[in-house]
Amino acid sequence: MRVLIVDDEPAARARLRRLLAAEVDVAELLEAPDAPAALALVAALPMPPDLALLDIEMPGGNGLQLAAALREAGVASVVFSTAHAEHALQAFDLAALDYLLKPYTPERLAAALARVRERLARPAAPVGEHWVEGQRLRLAEVQWIAAADNYIELHIPPRSWLERATLAEALARPGWAARFLRIHRSHAVNPAHVRRIERLPSGEALLTLAGGATLRVSRGHRAALDAFAPQA
Repeated sequence: MRVLIVDDEPAARARLRRLLAAEVDVAELLEAPDAPAALALVAALPMPPDLALLDIEMPGGNGLQLAAALREAGVASVVFSTAHAEHALQAFDLAALDYLLKPYTPERLAAALARVRERLARPAAPVGEHWVEGQRLRLAEVQWIAAADNYIELHIPPRSWLERATLAEALARPGWAARFLRIHRSHAVNPAHVRRIERLPSGEALLTLAGGATLRVSRGHRAALDAFAPQA
């Protein structure tokens, strides 16, 4: 595992180096004092690090902005290490694997690394499939996606699976926007599973899906109905 540490405090970087040096699978440790230096370092590498451990309050751009840029650069896993608890919700909106609140214990860091290892050990799902809760789902079988705070629920009736992500993040994944249609701020539907459309006088609509569930189409997304027709 190749790990990038980004923190403007030398003592914090030194502590992480010391703790990570004891991990047998950490093959390389990289570090930067701020966001610009971290981005320049990653851009110069032949392959992006497996994990970025980021502080949040730093000069030259905060860790939340840096996390988004590193994900675009190919860094698969981000864990925040910070003294600022108030940023936790934003961190998980960015699909961070963990949020370490300083001063954290070695055991707490070990738990975060275990989550990273689990993700790295998981084989990539083929196109049209997705890993969630240790299972590989075929996206074509997912009837709808519902938002649940900082999670999404993937529904294949009678079961559903929970994943930490926002609905907007899910629909931004390659291939997902072409398969799922957002019909409400809280849910998106797979048009292939729609069996009935009922238009309401309020300007909204109700969709009945193959599994029997009903979903509301909000007025703001009513134009989405023109994108598909119910299947026979």
